Amino acid sequence: MRVLIDTNVILDYLLEREPFLQDAELLFQAIGSEQVIGYVTATTLTDIFYIARKQTQSIEQARQVISITLAVMEICPVNRAVLEVALTSGIRDFEDAVQVACAMAQNLDAIITRDTEDFSNATVPVLSVSQLLEQLE
Repeated sequence: MRVLIDTNVILDYLLEREPFLQDAELLFQAIGSEQVIGYVTATTLTDIFYIARKQTQSIEQARQVISITLAVMEICPVNRAVLEVALTSGIRDFEDAVQVACAMAQNLDAIITRDTEDFSNATVPVLSVSQLLEQLE
């Protein structure tokens, strides 16, 4: 299954954020075992770097977080066409709209997030980590 993983889920795993860490670890295990192919948007990487640097107070740790993400994830390009689709998608949060547009452009199976309500207008299936894991069983 090919899925776009929301920024918060990645940060939960990489920054070991409770109470979300266990689900995120299970997702990354599924990626490691190739049950799931994880995707992130190119813009997610800049968000991850910013948040990781802010939370850890370390540029080196933030770079390590990006390095880990690049090692295990595929990257969805964000170009003019994706941004134009995002602008006209009807999704209020622009970051979420970009993620939906990227998932559509890459023909992905779903978006994985812990904020499923935020993606109510998505034209791609939106699942929580636990819902994805249930489908994999």
